[in-house]
Amino acid sequence: MRMNISNRISTRIVLVVMAVFLAIGSVSAQTTKKEERAERDKQQTKKAQAVSKAVYDKITKAQEHVDAKEYNPALKILNNLINGGKLSEYERQNVLNYLGFVYYNMDNISAALKAYDQMIRIPSIEPQILKGTIYTMAQLNTMEEDYDEGIRLLERYFELETNPAPDPYILYAQNLYQVNKFAEMIKPIETAMEVATKRNKEVKEDWYTLLNFAYFQQENFEKVRDIQKILLVKWPKKGYWFSLAGAFTELGEDENLIYAYDAAHTQNLLEKEPELVTMAQLYMQAEVPYKAARLLDSEMETGRVGKTAKNYRLLSQAWTLAQEDESAIPALQEAARLSDEGELDLRLGNAYLNLGKYSECVSAVRTGIRKGGIKSDDNAQISLGMCLYNLQKYQESIKAFNEAGKTKRSARIARQWINVINSDLERNRQIRLAENAARKQAAELAKRRKQVNRI
Repeated sequence: MRMNISNRISTRIVLVVMAVFLAIGSVSAQTTKKEERAERDKQQTKKAQAVSKAVYDKITKAQEHVDAKEYNPALKILNNLINGGKLSEYERQNVLNYLGFVYYNMDNISAALKAYDQMIRIPSIEPQILKGTIYTMAQLNTMEEDYDEGIRLLERYFELETNPAPDPYILYAQNLYQVNKFAEMIKPIETAMEVATKRNKEVKEDWYTLLNFAYFQQENFEKVRDIQKILLVKWPKKGYWFSLAGAFTELGEDENLIYAYDAAHTQNLLEKEPELVTMAQLYMQAEVPYKAARLLDSEMETGRVGKTAKNYRLLSQAWTLAQEDESAIPALQEAARLSDEGELDLRLGNAYLNLGKYSECVSAVRTGIRKGGIKSDDNAQISLGMCLYNLQKYQESIKAFNEAGKTKRSARIARQWINVINSDLERNRQIRLAENAARKQAAELAKRRKQVNRI
C-alpha cells in the first residue's frame, strides 16, 4: 500500500507560500494568524519609516515589474539593492524576502531558497518573519523533494512556534512519509487533528488517509478499521469499503467482513469480476449459498463475471450447497465441458445421481474417469457403481466397486455395496427359481386337468 501525495503537497505549498510574501505597498511579510494581524497593522507605519525612501521606491518599482510579469527587470533592481551594501538589516530583510518571492514566481526554487536562507541569517530578523520564512523554506524543500531538509526546517519551526496550526503538522507527516518513517507520522497527524478540532476547523479526508497508511504500516488493523469507519461515514467511497473489508480480514472478523462486502454490493459498488466473485465466496462462507448462486448466475448473464470453467465450478458448488441440484446441472455441464480434467464431470455425475438420472450419471462419471485428473479415483468408482446398480447393471456395478475397494479407505463401503448387490442377485435368483417352480407347477396342473377332462 503506497500512496502518491506529492501533487497534493505541491498544491498546498503554493497557497501557503503566497501568504507570506510582501503585499503591494508593504514591505513586511504577511501572516495568516488573526491575533497577529492587529499587531502587524499597528507596526506597519513604523516599519515603513524604517525603510529609506530610495529603497522603498526601488522595491515599489520592482513590484510594478512583477505585476507585469517582467521578472528580470525586477531581479536586476533587487539584486542591485542587495549588492549595493548600504542597506540596513531591516531593509535587507525586506529586499531578500521580495527577491525570494520573485524567484519563486520564476519557478527558480533553488534561487528562492538561497534568498530566504540569507534572510533568516540576519541577526535582527523579526521572530514572526523568521517563523514564517522557515515554514516557507520547508514547503519549498518539499517541492524540491529534499525531504530531509524539509523535516529539519519544520522541526526548527516547531521550536519557534508555540501554537502551530494543523497544516505544518501535516506537512511534517508528509515529509516523514517520503523518507519511509511511517511510525513517526502518527503523532503529528493526530496532533493536527486535535488542533483542528479545538479551533473548530475541518479535519480533512486526506489527513485520515495518511493516518490510515501509517497505522497500516504498523499492522495496527484495529486503528485501520476504526479510521475506515470514519471515512465511510464522512466520505463514502468504494475504496474505503474494501479497505475496511481488508481490516476485518486481518482481524479475523469474518462476520463483519461479509457485512462490509454486502453493504458495498447493496450500494452497487461491486463492479469488477474479482469483487463479485469474492462476494459470492463470502456468501458461501456465511452459509447462504443460494444468494451466492443467484449472484453468480445473474452476473454471468450480464457478462460482468466471465463464463469460465472456474466460475461455472463455483456456481455449481453454490447451487449444490443450496440443495438445488437441478439448477446445478447446467453450470456443471458447462464447467465440465470447459475443463480438461475429469473432476467436474464427476461432480456432474453425482448431481445426476442425486436427481435419479442414472444413465446420465454413468455417462458423466465415465467421461471424468477417462479424462483423468480426478482427486479420488475410488470415489469416482463408487459413484459409478451406485449409478450402475440403480440401472440394475449388477456385474458392471460389482466391477466398479471392486476397483474402488483397492483403496483402503473405500474398501469397507465397496464390500458393503457388493454384499448388497450379491444379496439382490441371490434374492432375484430365488425369485426366478420360485417363479420357474410356480410356472412348472401350473403347467403340470393344467396337464392333469386336460387328462381328467378326457376321461
